Amino acid sequence: MPERIIVPFGPQHPVLPEPIHLDLVLEDEKVVEAIPSIGYIHRGLERLVQKREYTEYVYVAERICGICSFIHALCYSQGVEHIMKIEVPDRARYLRTIWSECSRIHSHLLWLGLFADGMGFENLFMRSWQLRESVLDVLEDTTGGRVIQGTCKVGGVRRDIGQEKLDEMHRTLDPFEQQCRDLGDVFLNDDTVKYRLKGLGVISKDEAYDLGAAGPTARGSGVAMDHRETGYAAYGDLGFKPVVETTGDCYARCAVRVKEVYASIDLIRRAIEEMPEGPIDVKVKGTPDGEYFSRAEQPRGEVIHYLKGDGSKHLARARIRTPTLANIPPLVKMLPGIQLADVPVVVLSIDPCIGCMER
Repeated sequence: MPERIIVPFGPQHPVLPEPIHLDLVLEDEKVVEAIPSIGYIHRGLERLVQKREYTEYVYVAERICGICSFIHALCYSQGVEHIMKIEVPDRARYLRTIWSECSRIHSHLLWLGLFADGMGFENLFMRSWQLRESVLDVLEDTTGGRVIQGTCKVGGVRRDIGQEKLDEMHRTLDPFEQQCRDLGDVFLNDDTVKYRLKGLGVISKDEAYDLGAAGPTARGSGVAMDHRETGYAAYGDLGFKPVVETTGDCYARCAVRVKEVYASIDLIRRAIEEMPEGPIDVKVKGTPDGEYFSRAEQPRGEVIHYLKGDGSKHLARARIRTPTLANIPPLVKMLPGIQLADVPVVVLSIDPCIGCMER
């Protein structure tokens, strides 16, 4: 029987964009067990809910994660709105949807670049990030911020998008989509990429469901769960359907994200075309008294903000469950049986966000 050794993987690693740490038990070059360690960058953000007024905590919620910052703010805001029975104007719902989908596109393009880099495709990495810059430019034009937008608030949004800018965005969507499809064609059809990804890090539909996988990690295994289907923000008006693959390997998880970029572009196009007139916020009076599980779909999967108010200007409790935490057990299931050289690709395939996970 080969001798077993333990090799630490992370938190610093040339391929990893996030400080994830795994102890890998190896027999020769083969992984037989993976033991995760959580808590490396804990920041104590949930404690701040007792030190910041509920309207101010939106800014803290945005900074849980830089990549999906707007969706964190949206999830928190709609939780408080539900507790306080605040009806958000229709135009604000549509603007929230546009910015959420812009965040999803730039997150997926960022991930595609990092995934290409993990496989050794430097030019593919640069092309993915070049396209991502176009999305960041739109976010900067419409919100003032490239990564942290600061536009979502309890009761609506802080900024509107004028009709001239909406028309300009609509005109650029077709050429941008074509560029994304040219990029996606490489990830989906290149023989080298398929050879590297197909059959690697496989997790079945039943395993993904039982282990609580979220987002593209679950949908890549055939679990058709996407919280946008529940119709929060303006998704109920836009007729959203989730992107699902069935093979459950790294290629399937990559394909889900590539196709979600196309779906997000279509959602933005329809949101612009159907944008209602009217106010972008309502006046918020009083303080939250009650509790609510607020849910939204981040690029990595479903995020949950549990909020509890006691009638004061500070919330009594906030608890956040992020998709990366849900995807760690499936990741641990994927790793045994693969070669050590393939570990970075499998880890990247769940799109880990450790800043989110270890608040």
